[in-house]
Amino acid sequence: MNKILIIDDEEKLRSLLVRIIKLEDAAFDVWEAGTIKKAMQLLEQHDFDVIVSDVKLPDGNGIDIIPEIQKRQQIAETILMTAYGNIADGVQAMKNGAFDYITKGDDNNKLLPLIYKAIDKAQLKRRVKQLELQVGKQYSFDQIVGTSPVLLEAIDLGRKVASTDTTVMLLGETGTGKEVFAQAIHAESLRRERAFVALNCAAFGREILESELFGHRAGSFTGAMKDKKGLLEEAHRGTVFLDEIGEMALDLQAKLLRVLETGEFLKIGDTQPTKVDVRIISATNRNLETEVSIGHFRADLYYRLSVFEISLPPLRDRRTDIPLLAKFFAQQDASRLGKKEINFSPAYLQILQDNPWKGNIRELRNTIERSMIITNGSLLDVDSLPFDMRRRSAEIIDSGGADYAMTTMEREHIQQVLKHTGGNKAEAARLLGIGVATLYRKIDEYKL
Repeated sequence: MNKILIIDDEEKLRSLLVRIIKLEDAAFDVWEAGTIKKAMQLLEQHDFDVIVSDVKLPDGNGIDIIPEIQKRQQIAETILMTAYGNIADGVQAMKNGAFDYITKGDDNNKLLPLIYKAIDKAQLKRRVKQLELQVGKQYSFDQIVGTSPVLLEAIDLGRKVASTDTTVMLLGETGTGKEVFAQAIHAESLRRERAFVALNCAAFGREILESELFGHRAGSFTGAMKDKKGLLEEAHRGTVFLDEIGEMALDLQAKLLRVLETGEFLKIGDTQPTKVDVRIISATNRNLETEVSIGHFRADLYYRLSVFEISLPPLRDRRTDIPLLAKFFAQQDASRLGKKEINFSPAYLQILQDNPWKGNIRELRNTIERSMIITNGSLLDVDSLPFDMRRRSAEIIDSGGADYAMTTMEREHIQQVLKHTGGNKAEAARLLGIGVATLYRKIDEYKL
């Protein structure tokens, strides 16, 4: 049911509007107020789709209260009515955020069509808001998988700093989920309705990184055909996540420091500074204190970025989370690969927990996907694991039979992958992580 609020001090006119709107559609829930004070009380208690307000009210002006209405009701659309319309008031009303501005008497026939249009816009805003909430939940701390004490400690720190505007530095090995953690901080911050922009500083050369981060003016270098906004400008009032910050060149570090200190920077080829309001979250797997001592990283920038540090634990320090993560990734892959519910053999999970996971969560994610591709049924068993992982497990269980286990397991694994690819040796070599020539040699060696 759509809720509509009529604000007008003329009781007869107000009652007439209520009757007209209810006769138009019995599903409309129409409320009324004769003053701004009464209207504000109703706005605190109920969610409205449309507010129809007179301009001249006993305790204020309808044009001036639009920002106040929007603070209380982000979804509602406001239609203003006046007995004496003028262009200046109409322009100011639209600037303040009114849906429309009409004159009583002359535009009576416009009111009902406007109400329907305003309802459509309010419903669209409501759907967008719901989608934003779903996206926010997707990246919230609640969606980070794991219950190990070291992870929960990091999450607790992340929640505490999220509501502030403090710069945050995330420390940890490659693949520990630093970007996911940065997104969670943004999703639970006051900037959550603005953009989250991520940039890997190691993925670009110095010139391209400067252009991507700060932007450039047309003609500032060969190939700069038009003006380009940098990611800092794109993320205005939002959050910028700079991964692998230790890879940034020293001169770009100086430009970034200026952003942190003054909120402004110069685009390539520009003479006027660009102002931005951004929160910066950075991440590194390097020891920046060491980088500072050898002159590879600016000490002043390091101190500005590392106001609040959070260390993300490697997967080997949170082994109790491995089964939870494995099941989570398997569920994601099952829908994508068109498979039913996936189960795990105890031996499979045990090998996962015993593995050193040098690539951390990213390596585990890839291992589960590989297993899902290789397995034919709904049970992920030892046979679907990479050969090296099974070999390490066999050596731990029985070092005396390691050579025999290695050759047997390798032969069976290659055979399984070849069966999965229908004999496509190039694809099999890709899945096995070896060269095609090596695969042919193994086929010949094992007489496959």
